[in-house]
Amino acid sequence: MATFAHLGFQDSASPLMEQLIHFHDHSMFIITMIVTTVGYMIFSLMVNKYMDQHVMDGQYLEILWTVLPAAVLIFIALPSLRVLYLIDDTTRPILTMKTIGHQWYWSYEYSDFLDVDFDSYMIPQNEMDKFTFRLLEVDNRTSVPMNATIRLLISSEDVLHSWAIPSIGVKADATPGRLNQATFWFNRPGVFYGQCSEICGANHSFMPIVMESVMPLDFLNWIEKIS
Repeated sequence: MATFAHLGFQDSASPLMEQLIHFHDHSMFIITMIVTTVGYMIFSLMVNKYMDQHVMDGQYLEILWTVLPAAVLIFIALPSLRVLYLIDDTTRPILTMKTIGHQWYWSYEYSDFLDVDFDSYMIPQNEMDKFTFRLLEVDNRTSVPMNATIRLLISSEDVLHSWAIPSIGVKADATPGRLNQATFWFNRPGVFYGQCSEICGANHSFMPIVMESVMPLDFLNWIEKIS
């Protein structure tokens, strides 16, 4: 049962990811109905012995197999467009961050505060503490306030990278010479892990992302401590 649970998405930590999961379930329900219907029809044609040598056309059947797929596409397209709009929605952010991808680590800047920037490297296996995740823990976690709209500006200094955290439904390319933007917010506290999801070189799998969602007061105390 535990193995089966890992085949799905990570637990949602943002309203955007909840919408993505709902759309996934909606699409899978439609696909399951299509596969079941087509499988039943194929099986029925294989086992029955009915035949009619005089039927040359079937206009009603042709209309049916044209209209039904179009209706199915509408039921998939409309929720998909809604989710795409939510992903690109740029509401007024409370906090702006900037992340720059390097080979092979991330650097972060808090644009709303003075002199708050740091690099985030993966902790080597021989330096890890107990109860930490191998290849996922970093020396400097990125803290953000909970229930606050965060705007993330993403770029790269050398090659293509991709900043992604599955539990909040964010994946954005880090392109040299260009700023990409992503908006997200956490609806619960916790520590959330991601990785670079663009093949960026030999150490591509060794530049993880760790974000910690905390209460606003704890976030301000953390900012004061590192500034």
